[in-house]
Order: sequence, then C-alpha cells, then structure tokens
Amino acid sequence: MNKHLTRLLVVVLSCICLHSFGQKKNKIIHPGGLWLDDKGNHIQAHGGGIIKLGKTYYWFGEYRAKDNDPELRYVGCYSSDDLVNWQFRKKITFSDPEQLGSDWVLERPKVYYNEKTKKFVMYMHLDNRDYKFARVGVAVSDKPDGDYKYLKSFRPLGLESRDIGQFIDDDGSAYLVFESRPSMGFYIAKLSDDYLDVEKQTCFIESPLEGGAIVHYQGLYYAIGSALTGWRPNPNKYATAKSLEGPWSEFRHIAPPEANTYSSQSTMMLKVAGTKKNTVIFMADQWKPSAQWDSRYLWMPLEIGEGKLKLPKPQPWSLNVKTGVVKLKK
Repeated sequence: MNKHLTRLLVVVLSCICLHSFGQKKNKIIHPGGLWLDDKGNHIQAHGGGIIKLGKTYYWFGEYRAKDNDPELRYVGCYSSDDLVNWQFRKKITFSDPEQLGSDWVLERPKVYYNEKTKKFVMYMHLDNRDYKFARVGVAVSDKPDGDYKYLKSFRPLGLESRDIGQFIDDDGSAYLVFESRPSMGFYIAKLSDDYLDVEKQTCFIESPLEGGAIVHYQGLYYAIGSALTGWRPNPNKYATAKSLEGPWSEFRHIAPPEANTYSSQSTMMLKVAGTKKNTVIFMADQWKPSAQWDSRYLWMPLEIGEGKLKLPKPQPWSLNVKTGVVKLKK
C-alpha cells in the first residue's frame, strides 16, 4: 500500500476512534471532580435545582464561566436521561432587571414546570452588592431552554429573602424555601396555582440556616440546612417532621462536624423513584470564591430512613435511574 495512503488511513481511523471515545457515555459520578457536559466544558449550574419531565432531567444553576460579561448574569440549563451525562441546552441571560447597580446578584435559580399554564417558572435570589435588596425574582418561558421573560420581584410573605430552595411534594404541590435573616430561620411557602407568587406560609423553621433542601421519604419530611457562613463550608444539619407544617425535630449533623460537610454546602435533595428502590441524592456545591467558574459539585446518595439521615464520605458511585439502585466504587 502507498505510504501516503497508509498514513492517511491511520489518521482517519485515529479521528474515528477519538470521536467514538468522546461520545462514550460516562457511568460514574465523581464527587468534587471536574464534571464535563457534552461539549467538553465544565458544567456551570451552581446553587442549582433539578426538575424531571417524562424521562428527562433538567438541571438549572448559576452559570459562572470565566468569560462571562460582568454586566450580565447567566443561568445554565442542561438535560440528561441518566443524571450522569449532561447536554448543554442554553445559557439564559439576564441584564440588571431591577437597576441594582454594579456587582448585582443573581443566585440559586430554581425552575418549576406548571402543568396548568404549561409555563416554566424560574425563581431566583436577587440582590444588590450589599445584600439589602433581599428579594426573589420571577421569570417565565414556554420551554425549559427558552428565553425567560422577567416578570417581577417581591419579598415572599413580605419578608427578606436570600438563599432559596425548591421543593415539589409527591402530590405535585410546589413550595419555595427561603432564608430570612431578620427572623433567624427559614420558611416553607406554598406557591400559587400559577406559580407566579407565594400563596401562604406553610411553616417557619426557627433555626438560622440557609441552603435549604427538603425531601419526602417513607412518610417523613427531611430538611437540610447550612449555617450562615457565606462561601465558607460548615457542618450542615437536618431535621425531620411528619408534616411540612411541623413540628420539626431538633437539627442533627449529616456528617462528622469536623468534615464541614466535606467542604460543601447543600442546594437540593433529589429523590429518584426506581422500580427497586427510592434513592435520595444530596446535591451540594463546593464553592471556590476566588475562582467561581471552577466551583465543583458534591453529589452523593444519602443513607436515609426511619428518621435518620447520613451523608457518607464522598467516593465515586453509579446510579441506575430506572431501578434506583446505587453502586459505590471503591
């Protein structure tokens, strides 16, 4: 065979192999590792939340890429059918909607899908550089990865609101979880039928915690929160209740206190209802304040049940979303 033809064939085969390797699906989640999307870029969905439509999961969060325009704020939207391999869908853009000035804040975006209105409703913490604005912003779209139209901002229940979380109960009821600094606690508030407002207070949990996350598991509600230390990690804690209205138990550590939640902060608990098992995933952020674009994610299956909750020491793991079965990789 001609030498030039042989070299060309080698190059072509190498490219095919590299392309096939690049398209190969991952099966393992590596807590704290560099998590790449289908474009080969680090996933930018910090302080995020996940919703499921049909067989597809959508992950939304703060898009903090290094080359972001400093005058704008972005929300990343990704989709997956296995919670491991994520397709980049859109970088949703917002310009200062409330004229908050330089260094304005958009944090912890959460998206809900309203079955009645067929709208995707995004809640976000909006603030100025001094964190005195303390409101939630609301935007809507016809598609999960559409152009979200900003509608308004308000203080839920008339209270200051900073860190927010989302919770959708097993009956489909939607709730906003928000931390209110003057009250030294966090609130669970039921959303209105169209999800564009807060309908009523469901519960006030009198504990100075942020990063609120809630899950309903085997007849009990579990709430996780983080102490008020900003970007610096701390020992996250949990409490339980038979009803969202409470009463709630005392808060207990989810991991050894000295581990500081393995250098992470809670953002959501995601329940995967499988044919063999229901698995609850602890979703958390490992923040890097001086290099926010490189902040990582700590996802681990929780040991949960009978009023107890434990975050195991992070290690690689896999999940079958159909069966809900987890396998730890040692």
